[in-house]
Amino acid sequence: MLNIFKKRKEEEAPPMYLIAGLGNPGREYDMTRHNIGFHAIDYIADKQGIKIKKLKFKALYGEGTIAGEKVYLIKPQTYMNLSGDSIVEFSRFYKIPPENIIIISDETALDAGRIRVRKKGSAGGHNGLKSIIYQLQSEDFPRVRIGVGSKHEGEDMKNHVLGRFPKSQIPVMERAIINAAGAVEEIIKNGPESAMNKYNGI
Repeated sequence: MLNIFKKRKEEEAPPMYLIAGLGNPGREYDMTRHNIGFHAIDYIADKQGIKIKKLKFKALYGEGTIAGEKVYLIKPQTYMNLSGDSIVEFSRFYKIPPENIIIISDETALDAGRIRVRKKGSAGGHNGLKSIIYQLQSEDFPRVRIGVGSKHEGEDMKNHVLGRFPKSQIPVMERAIINAAGAVEEIIKNGPESAMNKYNGI
């Protein structure tokens, strides 16, 4: 009888979301293109009144609610290519399925400031997403990719993503962060398809 009640309680547990912004730790990487995911998480935290000050599973994190659902906002403190380490530990500890893990990352294949929401898919060459897919053993998690623009001809990709935005692009990227936050909230409220219809292409 007790096992039946325990099972029923687990089935009735409310959904929980893990929202992770990708980036590299350290002041030298602040404001670089590769760290736009960190800045999006900071904006969401400020908007929702969530403090990201705790350290757990190799990530800075905070907890709160968005659209009435419990969320964990996290900024992995590994380097980008090991982002999956902290995300898989959070997901296992809190029993968060891949479909409730929302990843925010940079995208060089999109013009600076554009947003692309996807329900699932490959890493598309992004080392942070590669790590997450490898650790979760799943591609079935939604992601919000923020365009940072492509590299110039002859420019090294590493130098491009670790470079800072020119002043002329900062207002564009600020709007992109606001849109990314809106896309995350829409995913939680109405699902990835609704967020795709609303935010892809803007």
